Amino acid sequence: MLGNNLTGYDDTIVAPATAAGVGAIAVLRLNGTNAIDICNRLFPAKDLHKQASHTLHFGSIVENGRTIDEVVVSLYKAPRSYTGENIVEISCHGSPYIQQQIIDACIRAGARMAKPGEYTMRAFLNGKLDLTQAESVADLIASNSAASHQTAMQQMRGGFSKELSALREQLISFSALIELELDFSQEDVEFADRTQFYKLINEAMQVVKHLADSFQMGNVIKNGVNTAIVGKPNAGKSTLLNTLLNENRAIVSDIAGTTRDTIEEILNIQGILFRLIDTAGIRESDDTIESIGVQKTMEKIREAGVVLYMFDVNQTSVEELQEQIDAFKKDNINYLLVGNKTDIAGLAANQAKFAGIENILYISARQHEHIEDLKDRLVHKVMSGDINTEATIVTNARHHAALQEVMKSLIDVKNGLDNQLPGDLLSLDIRRCLHFLGEITGQITNEDQLDFIFSKFCIGK
Repeated sequence: MLGNNLTGYDDTIVAPATAAGVGAIAVLRLNGTNAIDICNRLFPAKDLHKQASHTLHFGSIVENGRTIDEVVVSLYKAPRSYTGENIVEISCHGSPYIQQQIIDACIRAGARMAKPGEYTMRAFLNGKLDLTQAESVADLIASNSAASHQTAMQQMRGGFSKELSALREQLISFSALIELELDFSQEDVEFADRTQFYKLINEAMQVVKHLADSFQMGNVIKNGVNTAIVGKPNAGKSTLLNTLLNENRAIVSDIAGTTRDTIEEILNIQGILFRLIDTAGIRESDDTIESIGVQKTMEKIREAGVVLYMFDVNQTSVEELQEQIDAFKKDNINYLLVGNKTDIAGLAANQAKFAGIENILYISARQHEHIEDLKDRLVHKVMSGDINTEATIVTNARHHAALQEVMKSLIDVKNGLDNQLPGDLLSLDIRRCLHFLGEITGQITNEDQLDFIFSKFCIGK
């Protein structure tokens, strides 16, 4: 493991722990060996060294006889803190001016400004969190739906880490036995039970495959789904967007080609964020501006996670719709067919007309008919079932890439066992597998990797 041996992380840092802007209060956080000393110089009300950990103290921040603000100081003494180091949190009035004055006073007293994510990095270096838990802190801060919040909480509790740590420990045990055999190679002995090892590799492959496969769902939960609403002009795309959002976001008109540029909005459905993109109608046009809009529509179709294809059930022929379906299938586009304006001829007539085509959802965007069914169908389309946020779900691209390397290594180990390779060659593949497992949890890492990961955090975390 890396341990707390990186340079530049043994001094005292300060930063706002609350968001920028004006508020009733703001919290400023001092962290490090000298955090209590620095605050003591500015907080004459009490000697904080003599106070118990996890206590609150009222007084004023004073520098050179000038009172900056009345504050409440929260005291957390090492090792019983988020980072494992001394932490002092100063709750002051929310004026940006006051905050900056107190931060400047702390810096003059010996602190320095924290780097992005430095508090959580110190928590990792001091063994308070492993790397997956530390990364989940950033995901928790950025969570914008119930599903992303629950997934981040599950990661922060160590659900992902526990599965990988148990697997890693078992592989280390077998690896040690296999390497021990190398020391007795002249005596032709086996310390590692190959049958048990084979069983472990198969179980490990199932666990890793399950985790890697969950990334598709995790990516949807974390980042949302680009959902392009496409179709011919006057199919009702803009009306549907307005209906889903419960507001007049897009201009609705009977004139074909009204929407000439893409309009994007976010809709939360059952905890999943759908980035709805209302596009220009697909048709040939001599209008230069409209043609550019159609080109943008085609780009959005290629980029979308789901294409919601709307068609006017009264104006579209079966042959025309089948031709569009064939085009989607040819390009491997994930599409959902939505027949609009069913209120004109009636649902039964429309179902009879398109009886040969499956999985059409019939709606009336203008009359708000079957809109909830559409929402359910969208969620099912991207999630293929219910979301179980209590299960371990991989949401981090770095973790997914490492899991793919773990799987490759496990396959090599299994092939080695099948081909009865000698222990020294098996040992190399096991070490590679252990390396990538360790990269996920932070048991194997480097300073550049940590700087990259924690640079994506906010300053105060």
